[in-house]
Amino acid sequence: MKSSLIDTDILSLFFRKHTKIVDSFSSYLLQYKKLNFSIITYYEIVSGLKHRDANKQISQFLEFASKNIVLPLTEKSATISGEIYAELRKDGKPLDDIDLLIAGVAISNNMVLVTRNTHHFERIKILEVENWTK
Repeated sequence: MKSSLIDTDILSLFFRKHTKIVDSFSSYLLQYKKLNFSIITYYEIVSGLKHRDANKQISQFLEFASKNIVLPLTEKSATISGEIYAELRKDGKPLDDIDLLIAGVAISNNMVLVTRNTHHFERIKILEVENWTK
């Protein structure tokens, strides 16, 4: 199993105790010890919880984040995201910036992106994608 970057939708399912995701995380953690997600996913989770005034869940998420790996945006990942943006826009199949930035983090760190949103991310030819809900 290759090192993975967890997308926001998968992380949200984990916090809702989705059985397949919880099982997949358990299997992954036997080999890698920590989960990886991007600072973009961190932002999406925190902003969504703050919007709902979900203070208890925010505390739980921050605790969870402190025990795992939050990967930053870097010049390399931003450059990759920009290249993907240009290519997809030229093909008439653009993605939103959030998805492009997450993909750039995954590619720059040589990781598989774990997402339920495979339809969007499979447009990115150089990105390896898995869906742990199936």
